[in-house]
Formats: sequence, C-alpha cells, structure tokens
Amino acid sequence: MTTSTALTLSWRSSSLLPSLTGCCSNDSSGMFGKGTGSLAIVAQKKTKKTRKVILKEDVEFVGKKGQLLDVKAGYFRNFLLPTGKAQIVTSILLKEMKLEEERIEAEKKRVKEEAQQLALIFETVGAFKLKRKGGKGKQIFGSVTAQDVVDIIKAQLQREVDKRVVTVPEIREVGEYTVELKLHPEVSARIRLIVSAN
Repeated sequence: MTTSTALTLSWRSSSLLPSLTGCCSNDSSGMFGKGTGSLAIVAQKKTKKTRKVILKEDVEFVGKKGQLLDVKAGYFRNFLLPTGKAQIVTSILLKEMKLEEERIEAEKKRVKEEAQQLALIFETVGAFKLKRKGGKGKQIFGSVTAQDVVDIIKAQLQREVDKRVVTVPEIREVGEYTVELKLHPEVSARIRLIVSAN
C-alpha cells in the first residue's frame, strides 16, 4: 500500500499528470486512486534508417558504379557522402540514369552492328595472300604473327584492326590457313590466309 501512495504522489507532482490522467484514466476524479486508473505506455518500434542511393564509383563490398541500392543512413552520412562515392536518389536523377542507360545501350548496339558489317566484309573478300621467305620444302623462315595479318588487312582493305583481336594458328610452312578475328564479344569473323614462299 505504501508503494501505491508513493507512485500517486510522484505522479501528482508531475507536470504531465493532467494530460495523462485526462486521456488514460477511467476515474472521474482524474487521479490514480486505489488502482482504478490506468496508464498506457506505448513503446515505439525501432525503425531501420536507410537511404536509397546511387553509387558514383565502385565501392568495395558495397556495389558497382551506377548501382541503385539501400544503405544505412549513418554509412551514407559518414562515409559515402563526404568521399563523394554516392548520392541520394531523386526523381530527376532517376530520369538522368534512364537516359544514360538508353544512350549506352544505343552505343553498344551501334558498335555491334559495325562489327557485324566488318565481319561481312572480311568474309566476302576471299583470301589474303602473304609471302614469306622460303626454306626447305614447304617450310618458311619465321612464323606468321597477328601483326602480319593486321598489316595485310590494312594494306588490302584500308581497315584498322587491333592485333589483340586476331587469333593466328601456328604457321611455319606454306599453305592455306583460317585466322579468326574476334571483333566483338558476340561477333567474330574468319578469314582465309594463303601463305606462299618467295
């Protein structure tokens, strides 16, 4: 009984008593008396504070440049924002991202179409002829390299080709060979190479 009196006194001296007792008490007097009144305490659930951001550059263990993701507010505020590695997503930024993605897709499509046209040109040309200094029988001195193939293509078709895309089989004697050109990840061309001795 003494504890309830102590509680009653502490609540009566509180400045919050009139507002709390008015809304929560069933007692007509508005006081906590003999356990008839009740006080409802509502605990708020802890919310996860995250921010939707776009990465401006690759961040290790987080994501790649241009990726849209949710990160904790503190991580964004303390690391990503000060270092300039991310920014908060806005509707304008989403529109810009969409336009940039469309531009990149159009560029990829254009590059692929150019590679397909170049492959068609290489395959319709026929054979490229290469002369080497001859040795015994069918042997030639040295071997044919990717740079030799690039030089022949440039001389005959006036087309620049990177030697890294050229795959040449081991050629150490005269004959006809097939050389593969990987012009695009999805497009490759095969050309015929006729090696003859001087």
